[in-house]
Amino acid sequence: MPSDVEDVTEIKEWQDDSQSDRWIRGPSQMLRSLLTLSFLRPLFAAPNWSGNGNASSPERKLRPTAYLDGLRGFAAFLVYWHHHELWARKGVWEEFMENGFGYKGKYFFFNFPFVRNFLCGGHYAVSIFFVISGYALSAKPMSLIHAGEQAKLADNLSSALFRRWLRLYIPIICTTFVYMSSWHAFSFYIEGVERKDTFAEELWSWYSDLKNFTFIYNLGGPPMFRYNFHLWSIPVEFRGSIVIYTSLLALSRCSRNARLWLQAGLIFYFIYICDGAYVALFVAGMLLCDLELLAAKDDLPAFFDRFRPHKRLISCAMLITSLYLGGVPAATIDIKNLRKIGGWYLLSFLKPQAVWDYKWFYLFWAAFLLVACVPHIPWLRRFFETRFCQFLGRISYALYLVHGPILWILGDRLYGMVGFEYDNRSKNLPDLMSIFPLPKTSPAGLEVAFLVPHLILLPLTLYCAEVVTKIFDEPSVQFPQWLYKKTLGRPSAAVQAVRLPA
Repeated sequence: MPSDVEDVTEIKEWQDDSQSDRWIRGPSQMLRSLLTLSFLRPLFAAPNWSGNGNASSPERKLRPTAYLDGLRGFAAFLVYWHHHELWARKGVWEEFMENGFGYKGKYFFFNFPFVRNFLCGGHYAVSIFFVISGYALSAKPMSLIHAGEQAKLADNLSSALFRRWLRLYIPIICTTFVYMSSWHAFSFYIEGVERKDTFAEELWSWYSDLKNFTFIYNLGGPPMFRYNFHLWSIPVEFRGSIVIYTSLLALSRCSRNARLWLQAGLIFYFIYICDGAYVALFVAGMLLCDLELLAAKDDLPAFFDRFRPHKRLISCAMLITSLYLGGVPAATIDIKNLRKIGGWYLLSFLKPQAVWDYKWFYLFWAAFLLVACVPHIPWLRRFFETRFCQFLGRISYALYLVHGPILWILGDRLYGMVGFEYDNRSKNLPDLMSIFPLPKTSPAGLEVAFLVPHLILLPLTLYCAEVVTKIFDEPSVQFPQWLYKKTLGRPSAAVQAVRLPA
């Protein structure tokens, strides 16, 4: 999973970098926040909360791209839900939940087309993260390309590359350290965790895994970060970011049509020639950003004019296609398995030879079509601009970071208490098994026994995500900006002369 994600603040940085000045006086502000415990007060509870972290403004002022914040937040919520669906039924229905409706003659509610996206849509959500990241990372540089501001473009890309690693990995370092330390502070059982004998040994193990995980070209070691394996998508995010920045620089002097064709060519290359569908998701976001900026200036190629009268109908067709493809069965990477599932036989022959894990081909089109159609479907755009979706967007990265540890520490125990049993859970938590048994009647995936624990798990996870956003995520945006400005040298006389007004 992505993510995902999960860098909603990149969209906020399109406007300017003035927020980095807050970091200059930030240490005193952060100390005051820690001493007064103000970071523990949930902003979402404030009646005049605006969705962007500001609880003082009586009116919500949404950016034109606020729907992307909400879409990213809702996708993060889908990741949360998917992981809980799988973990609660661990060892029982996992195989069926990752497959399609009718797999092995089973017709579960959670696998019904379209419904599947909301209960088992984690892979779909990660793909959406990547497209939105490509869009967000491209927005400011692309606007500078359109304006012909080459000097400012170089400054922007330099700053972005400098800050990117710090922005992504500071919250991971902090949250996984706290999670790892909790094993020794409280000595509780966590499924799949082999706790070291001493804290010093655990600290070294965490450091050894972390240093390899944060090096995106690492070819050895465990394939997953053992201290939060949900974070596999972050190195993918970093690699995709580098592709975006280098592509923007390479295409910065191209004509409009050449730039659009070359972006489409990159997508074709990453899907149909080499196994890089995940990179194609980022480039698709960049292409959508370019097209939206051109549309705002009424400068789209004439080719698009013929579709203008049918924009609403085309957008609805894109939405339906996206929701169907987003539910692609993903239990294996064997395309023969896909052909055994109803509704996917003919679609299976569309998979390019270059794509190793077939699901990413279908998820590419699903995510691309969704992000492309949302701004052109008014009711859907308004949904992602609602207060709750904007709240989810603000905490999306932190939600991605904390939902796993809360699931493994508390969720595992609550699911056992209401009657979800399997071998390891029953063996290691015998005193908790089925002490408050609840019904597990249909619809499968939304049983009472599954929903009731979320009366505790969901509010707690959202609250923890907001606290982590305040103390780790937001500083990870502000500190790299401040640090970058501190490292800048004086511009040369030649550069100063170029920037002097005529």
